[in-house]
Amino acid sequence: MSAGFSTVTIALLLQSAATPIPAPTTTATATPTATLSAVAHPEIWPTANARPSRDPKAEARIDAILKRMSVEDKIGQLIQVDIASIEPSDLRTYKLGSILNGGNAGPHGNDLAPPVEWLKLADDFYDASMARNDGRPAIPVIWGTDAVHGNNNIPGATLFPHNIGLGAARDRDLMREIGHVTAIETAAAGIDWTFAPTLAVVRDDRWGRTYESYSEEPQVQADYAGAVIEGVQGKVGTKEFLAPDHVIATTKHFLGDGGTGGRDQGDARIPETTLRDIHLGGYPAAIEAGTQSVMASFSSWNGAKMHGNKSLLTGVLKDRLHFDGFVVGDWNGHGQVDGCSNESCAAAINAGLDMFMYSGSGWKTLYANTLKQAQSGEIPAARLDDAVRRILRVKIRAGTFDRGRPSSRALAGKMTLIGAADHRAIARRAARESMVLLKNEGELLPLKPSANILVAGGGADNIPQQAGGWSLTWQGGGTTNANFPNAETIWSGISTAVKDAGGTATLSADGSFAKKPDAAIVVFGEQPYAEFKGDRPNLEFSPDDKSDLDLLRKLKAAGVPVVAVFLSGRPLWVNAELNASDAFVAAFLPGSEGGGVADVLFRQKDGSVANDFRGKLSFSWPKRPDQYVLNRSDPGYDPLFAFGYGLSYAKPGSVPKLDETRPAGMAASSNGTIFGKGRVPEGWSLALVEQGQSKVRLLGVNATTATKRLTASAVDRRRQEDARAFVWTGGPAETRVEASGPLDLTRESNGELSLVVDVRVDRAGSAPVGLGMVSNDGKSVTVPITRTLAAGKPGDWQQVIVPLKCFAKRGIDMAHVTAPFVIATDGKLGLSISDVKIDSAPVPMTKCGD
Repeated sequence: MSAGFSTVTIALLLQSAATPIPAPTTTATATPTATLSAVAHPEIWPTANARPSRDPKAEARIDAILKRMSVEDKIGQLIQVDIASIEPSDLRTYKLGSILNGGNAGPHGNDLAPPVEWLKLADDFYDASMARNDGRPAIPVIWGTDAVHGNNNIPGATLFPHNIGLGAARDRDLMREIGHVTAIETAAAGIDWTFAPTLAVVRDDRWGRTYESYSEEPQVQADYAGAVIEGVQGKVGTKEFLAPDHVIATTKHFLGDGGTGGRDQGDARIPETTLRDIHLGGYPAAIEAGTQSVMASFSSWNGAKMHGNKSLLTGVLKDRLHFDGFVVGDWNGHGQVDGCSNESCAAAINAGLDMFMYSGSGWKTLYANTLKQAQSGEIPAARLDDAVRRILRVKIRAGTFDRGRPSSRALAGKMTLIGAADHRAIARRAARESMVLLKNEGELLPLKPSANILVAGGGADNIPQQAGGWSLTWQGGGTTNANFPNAETIWSGISTAVKDAGGTATLSADGSFAKKPDAAIVVFGEQPYAEFKGDRPNLEFSPDDKSDLDLLRKLKAAGVPVVAVFLSGRPLWVNAELNASDAFVAAFLPGSEGGGVADVLFRQKDGSVANDFRGKLSFSWPKRPDQYVLNRSDPGYDPLFAFGYGLSYAKPGSVPKLDETRPAGMAASSNGTIFGKGRVPEGWSLALVEQGQSKVRLLGVNATTATKRLTASAVDRRRQEDARAFVWTGGPAETRVEASGPLDLTRESNGELSLVVDVRVDRAGSAPVGLGMVSNDGKSVTVPITRTLAAGKPGDWQQVIVPLKCFAKRGIDMAHVTAPFVIATDGKLGLSISDVKIDSAPVPMTKCGD
């Protein structure tokens, strides 16, 4: 098979309103790059009264343990490995400090495993870590998890609104309760440690992690940090601190992750004073509340990766702020430090990182390299002992040395605590308090529950959409309502409220009705996403799909009063949708309790109002889609709805008709889509390549190469001409999607995203078939997918999933990808393709190709 030809292309120009994400600008463009240093000056930073105070008995215990540890033992404590890359038996030989479950990792590869399986695996890892017969100390392993809005990796857990909604609630006591419930449900599954809270101060709403931030204003993070930490860990100085119903908290991501110009793992090009005054935000309060771990940021500050920035990790965090817990890395982030790889990075440890977070099969190589670096003195003995001391200190404070196996601890195994009724009541309250009323013309809300209510929109009966990313899976996709056994959809909450009051509620996703309703509630918004996938070039809600807007306009044209409930992880430009609605609610991502939405939309049966809107915007809302940098402290501040805005029934207001004009020349988002709905992103091309032929460019949906080795035609899958059929008649040929310019897919590759292709085999291949990519250095590689295609049933659609790291390993320059999709064969073959995207696959391939 010929993978890459020195040939020319026959291009099918299939246009859409999407382009690749452009390189972002930053808010610090007024400061010349030459003046921006990546070296902090700790003396100009504030100090903190770090708590708890060190316990002399605990420190003496640490001294005794350190004296008995070998260098090998100490290196083990510095390494945390994803459970997808390690078995419990490995810890009988390698005494690692920690394990974690990544966003798509679960017990034995099942990320939807029930809680009892998580607890059993926790026991297995613990037992292996404690198995010793050589006289050296047995040190318990600790398990970390991203419990960022509840214990969100486990089916049935209570899911709270994401932080953007909680920031709108402005309720410290609620935050403390949420932290405690999260800790209880995490401890019940036998897990010791959560990677939360996120204290990012997001200053550019294009970032895909905006919803993990409480606010654009650092004061909100400062107000919340202590309460959240106290909820998760218990209050310092009381018997509740790290008691069995609490877990270790992580304050993340240190530092400046919200200032990277809307780009995940980007570079905050800002002065030190801005880094300090804006992005330090809640860290002093978190340290004073006793946070026991801090996670280093993937991002850079003025060109230097945070994982390697000693002036910040050691000089500011440890020396100036007096933090005496440990600093953990973020998902192979150490490998991005200059001179480092995922398997070797003494520079990160020397800068102040105490624990590597590693994912992949090479963790033993990381262990071996770090051991050599310690033995050679490249990692000084004092730095090694300091890192281990910090880790041991936290383990002792958390009681992990004294409480035995996870299943023997006070809460472990009490699975009725996961999704308990009183926990869900707190989540329902959080959903109520987090919603912001943007518009309520004619005081349409609150609705009478005795009325005839139509409920429409794709988000109405959709728990994955209302929960958002980090909900059972990393990106929040690949699940259904059935995977959330204790949750309630927004539709279900509305239906219950209406029927209990004698009214009528009807669910009709497309808004059709037989009898004209008294009002319609349309629930719609963003589909779930997390980092990488969630980054976008502007704040236009839905440039390619206007079905939600059409639905709103259709109902309004029919004379039906329309209430829009908008689900999103950030403020977005929805002027047209606002104009098409009588009332508009920013519900953000309310979590598992859809009934909380209904609580605020309706009056009581007796006509009284039990729950008014109390949410106030913690992020400014744009009047134009290009207002992605829109913060109250910025010059020229000109929002549609300002920071702190929010109507209520007690204090109503009016919104005039809004300008719906889309700025000319503004880039649109591909959202990871390479081919979909029968087209490629704007400016890209779908191409047929035949060896040795002249270039021919064709317009339309059908094409044939010069010698007819490869033809393309339109076919239907979900709708008219939304897929393409390709027929190879024999001889080297390929189809590919060519981008309008080189794509930087390094973050996506490092983040373990995959190339996901929806394909149907129409005719079995007569020769090997490869799925590949091309980079601008001329390198073209393919991964064999012949057996994968053959395993599918002919005529049925299937997904082919290849991790991006497979292409990187074969030599593709992931920073300069010119063709992100290629299918090539030398033989006869018939394939139809409907969707090609870069995504987080629920069950990614464990090897590269067949």
